[in-house]
Amino acid sequence: MQKFKPEKIHKVIFKISGEVLAGKKGFGIEMESVEDLIEDIIAIRKLGYSIGIVLGGGNFFRGVSEVGKYLNRYTADNVGMLATVQNALIMSGLLQKKNYRTEIYSAIQVDKIAKFYTPSRATTSLNEGKICFFCGGIGNPFFTTDTAAILRAIEINADLVLKGTKVEGVFSADPMTNKSAKFISDITFTEVLERKLRVMDMTAFSLARENNMPIKVFNITHKGSLKEAILNKNVGTFVHK
Repeated sequence: MQKFKPEKIHKVIFKISGEVLAGKKGFGIEMESVEDLIEDIIAIRKLGYSIGIVLGGGNFFRGVSEVGKYLNRYTADNVGMLATVQNALIMSGLLQKKNYRTEIYSAIQVDKIAKFYTPSRATTSLNEGKICFFCGGIGNPFFTTDTAAILRAIEINADLVLKGTKVEGVFSADPMTNKSAKFISDITFTEVLERKLRVMDMTAFSLARENNMPIKVFNITHKGSLKEAILNKNVGTFVHK
């Protein structure tokens, strides 16, 4: 059985939902939450890790989600992809103000504000020590940013995908609705499927399983949690082969 070994981790992909950037507001950008996240990212970079970040876009589109009811799925998903570009621009700009080098790669062509994503370009930037943002999803509708995070991790040969959530990790049931739900610190892909637990959407999860890309699910709302999720085997849930 594969064990979580912090010393083997050098290159990571963070999957951060738009909800995290929205904080208590529930939509848009809450600067207090974003500043905490920026400090956490900087703490990881100072330790020498190569960092790729996939951001969701729900903080922008969810605020006007009524519009989605009147759009076809293709158009609504394109709006969501553009929201992830906005989030990447904001986060990248804030890191640059603190003198950290960044690069934004987009799966959709927005040449004026982001480079078009290719694995080789991204790998070069990561090797140069830049914090890379991967936005625009995978460039197609009907796929989530969870899938984008796993795909990018596989393409750049990352050691781990860190999925930030609002709970401590994976539970035996939904801890938000079931108080008797038990925390699971370590679980295999097969066990997740057998127990019908939800780690991320099935397309993303299947991709991770097929390519043996381990996932760490953790509570990103705690300050310093990004660092702890990498360094501490007792923080979050390790999902593996």
